[in-house]
Amino acid sequence: MLTRRAGFTLIELAITVSIVGLLTGITIARAGTFIDRIEVRGATTETESMFSRARHIAIAHATQTTLDIDPQRRTLSIRGSTDVLSSRDIGAAHGVGIETNRTSITYSPIGVGYGAANFTMILSRGRAADTIYVSRLGRVRH
Repeated sequence: MLTRRAGFTLIELAITVSIVGLLTGITIARAGTFIDRIEVRGATTETESMFSRARHIAIAHATQTTLDIDPQRRTLSIRGSTDVLSSRDIGAAHGVGIETNRTSITYSPIGVGYGAANFTMILSRGRAADTIYVSRLGRVRH
């Protein structure tokens, strides 16, 4: 007489493993997009902070201050008359790419941006992107 053992068949195990693999694949793809959005948001916040800092330095020191943007190196630098006051490698810090229609903005001693009219900067990584706009007066928004 044959006794039947409790357990799973090979077909049941194969179906279960296939379903778990499919759900894992979907989750990993969504997690990658989520991480891209987080990094772009962090880069956007940091870039806006650099614009604000350049403007405040110009006002505080009553001198022209320039924010230089290097899209190839993916860096931002705040420059006084001759010295680099601050620099940040946004690309290395957040893994984002930078596209812009200008490579610098100069703030006057009263905080008005020269060369800021219709300035746009796009920060992107994977499927996520954010655009920063700077008005003629040097105000930043995204």
